[in-house]
Amino acid sequence: MPSQVIVNADDFGLSAHTNAVILHAFQAGLISSATAMANMPAFAAACQLAQQPALSGRVGLHFNLTYGRPLSQAILAEPRFCAPHGEFDLRLKQRTLRLSRRERAAVEQELEAQWKHCLDHGLMPSHLDSHQHVHNIWPVGEVVARFARAQGVPVRLARNLGHNIGPLKRLFKTLLNQRLRQLGGASADYVCTPADLKAGLAPREGVLEVVAHPSALGGHDFGDAYLARGESLKALIDTLLEGVPRVNYAGLSASPSAPDARATRQSAAGP
Repeated sequence: MPSQVIVNADDFGLSAHTNAVILHAFQAGLISSATAMANMPAFAAACQLAQQPALSGRVGLHFNLTYGRPLSQAILAEPRFCAPHGEFDLRLKQRTLRLSRRERAAVEQELEAQWKHCLDHGLMPSHLDSHQHVHNIWPVGEVVARFARAQGVPVRLARNLGHNIGPLKRLFKTLLNQRLRQLGGASADYVCTPADLKAGLAPREGVLEVVAHPSALGGHDFGDAYLARGESLKALIDTLLEGVPRVNYAGLSASPSAPDARATRQSAAGP
């Protein structure tokens, strides 16, 4: 059983409905963390909600390179990131290992713009992750991890629990996560979806992040995009992680970690 669990709801700010579900999930004690999309229509409202006691200090930035319009200019000229009409249209393959100098600079500028947009709306992000896991693309992940370290916040690792992670994918994720830790510092030890949790893959130690996309089931119950229609995310977590404290990323650097994760951090010390 993990020592602590972060139940993080992605996509805060996507829409008024998503905001309402995430607020309710916080108030019900289901989730302990969320990440906001700075370029979405309901982002300003999400930032106002983030000032409530149940959410304060528990909302990070959900870095977005795949949906909507960017907040910076340089990336608009990059055909692997944006379409001619000015919206994101990411065309990087998952196995992409390098960006041009101009592309890297454009990603850095967009990340800075989305971060600043949070600050301008009174939200100090608690951590960084990304929409549709774009920071699992190696060179994007390096930009995100370096930026996270500069801001003094954790960054989500690539999902490392799941029956569908074969040997080659597991090797890539292990190397990527080592790089994210080397550049970014503190993070959870394990990352999974509610479906992975349902499959019995909860770790025996360390800090676990469950990546959630909650939906309303009525009353104080919630489903999730990773689960079957009508299946309860609340019942799943309450049953399989009974007694495990739900925490957030704000104090993660002081949290206990699995032994192998501690060894990775020690061996990865440096730039």
